[in-house]
Amino acid sequence: METIHTADRVFVTWDSEPVENGAVAVVQDRIAAVGPYGDLRERFPRARVRTWPGALGPARIHDGPLPDAPSPRERVHAVLKQGATAVLERYVDSPELRAAADRNDVVIVPSPWREPTIVETGRADLAVFDAAGACIATVCAGRLVHRRR
Repeated sequence: METIHTADRVFVTWDSEPVENGAVAVVQDRIAAVGPYGDLRERFPRARVRTWPGALGPARIHDGPLPDAPSPRERVHAVLKQGATAVLERYVDSPELRAAADRNDVVIVPSPWREPTIVETGRADLAVFDAAGACIATVCAGRLVHRRR
């Protein structure tokens, strides 16, 4: 299924100039297109549209120990709630935590790692943040895995 995620501002990288009234089209687990919402709506007329307040950009890489929680699954979910869909390998310190990350499509990356970016045909890992920097939504491999409402 196709989904268009749109926000007031869309960033290809968090350091780039935003695309005002931009959007990201996602097909399955991949980025299909990035650009102005009107253009993407024309290209993907049957897509579900998710409109987010704030800024949409690439999901983050969690660069520290995973938050404490009662279970490995909850530790991984805590990272997703922060807008991250990748964790550094050195902090995945048990087989149970690695399995929880794998089950949730969270990428385990070596350190150092490149800056996350939104690129066509790339994996659909997105995050939306409000003006205060709080994560509103996280998309991991094309699936909406966190939404704050």
